[in-house]
Amino acid sequence: MPKKTKPTLVLGATGKTGSRLVPLLRDRGVPVRAASRGGEVRFDWDDETTWGRALTGVGAVYLVDQQDKPGQWDAETMIERFYARAADLGVTRVVALQARPAGAIGGKDLHAGTDTAERSGLEWTVLRPSWFNQNFDEGVLLDGVRAGELPLPAGDGAEAFVDVADVAAVAAAALTEDGHHGRVYNLSGPAALTFAEAVEVIGHAAGREVRYVPVSQRDYEAELVGAGVPADYATFVGDLVARIDQGTSSAVTFTVEQVTGRAPVAFADFAKEAASRGVWAAA
Repeated sequence: MPKKTKPTLVLGATGKTGSRLVPLLRDRGVPVRAASRGGEVRFDWDDETTWGRALTGVGAVYLVDQQDKPGQWDAETMIERFYARAADLGVTRVVALQARPAGAIGGKDLHAGTDTAERSGLEWTVLRPSWFNQNFDEGVLLDGVRAGELPLPAGDGAEAFVDVADVAAVAAAALTEDGHHGRVYNLSGPAALTFAEAVEVIGHAAGREVRYVPVSQRDYEAELVGAGVPADYATFVGDLVARIDQGTSSAVTFTVEQVTGRAPVAFADFAKEAASRGVWAAA
């Protein structure tokens, strides 16, 4: 009898990348254990009693690195403990999603988890994508687009927006194929756009005007706090967005095509598809 493939644990299986990754793995014939805080397989970073059940019998794990988790949370220590538990339970491979910008952002080092992965003894791959296309149609930017005005402290900086379908496709390859161990993949779309250019593309696809309005980081953070965001997390988000003006994720990479064998989704194609669903109808 052929040897059975161990399940792959997908943490955050209801999230942007996880929800796309689960069906891709199943299409490859890989059994999947789809986990989330409220799902059939329960996993909660804040409740270590959920870790063992989720990890037992698993061969590989996909996770979103928790360096940007709000509040006072020692992400590197917790992730290191998670990797140790995973290795003890027989996991051999991990693919972790991180933010692309380097350095301290709002007091958090978003790449600290890479060192943790290297020390884990597991086969590891780190994915560092640019901002997602889907931030505009199912994420933090949706309300602004619907309102017709997107105020952000991104200045005139460009971002090589990437589609979550492409991120999930790279993750599926790294989880199931050889040749990805010890690699850090910077993932981008095929072109870098400023926010003014991006919302112009969206407006054209949606048949309505959408404007990008540059604001100061201080004003943006104050707006977030006024909306109920904790002050420390508002500082983190404000700093992260402001890094766009420095071009931290403007470089176009060819990693998606190299790993998957196909070109990444163009922003205009993403916008056309999203607009066809009516997601950007005026608020």
